[in-house]
Amino acid sequence: MKIYDYNGKKNVCGDRIHEARCKIRLTQSELAAKMQVNGIIIERDSISRIEIGTRFVADYELREFAKILKVSVDWLLGIE
Repeated sequence: MKIYDYNGKKNVCGDRIHEARCKIRLTQSELAAKMQVNGIIIERDSISRIEIGTRFVADYELREFAKILKVSVDWLLGIE
């Protein structure tokens, strides 16, 4: 499967995930653990790669990130 870059990144939500995570004072490990409790198998290093834009984010992951971080999917995507 070919995953395309958008403005040099593999996702548009990484910066917002980082911002929301820091705002509620979660570590990357804590966020990964909460994702795993919700059925999304993801490791801390994957959270890091998402935040710097080198990892693709699936739609089901985006939905769980929004729920855990208490923000909307639109906000994560930069649609305000």
